[in-house]
Amino acid sequence: MSKDKAEDKIEEAKEENIREKIEEMEASGEEIPEDKLPFPRATIVNMLRKNLSKGKQIKGQVKDELNIWLGKMVQRIAEKMDTHPYTYVDGGMFREAIEPYETVQDIEKEKERIIKQLESVKAACDVLINEVDRKFVK
Repeated sequence: MSKDKAEDKIEEAKEENIREKIEEMEASGEEIPEDKLPFPRATIVNMLRKNLSKGKQIKGQVKDELNIWLGKMVQRIAEKMDTHPYTYVDGGMFREAIEPYETVQDIEKEKERIIKQLESVKAACDVLINEVDRKFVK
């Protein structure tokens, strides 16, 4: 086994150990130590506060889980950009890597539009059923 592969295995084992400890702490309800989180807790809290109504409390579990989720998101995006054979990462690679996450909002809007159309078709069918009942069934 080459030195790089051995180092990768050691790093993966460390990350797995950290993940297990984090899962244990989450299950017990304890706060995760900040040095185990990918981002400073204050950064996450400040970003949440900007987008939540004043006076809302943010539970520690939310702060930690969002922090971990964002770390995983960064990892997935970096891995996607790393699939390119180049020795650099540019904006095009970044946009390509985040495209699936950006299109989720478009898909949600399309879903809402389709549901509204189906509801209007259903309403039109109900009107036709009432007309048929009124004219032909007595």
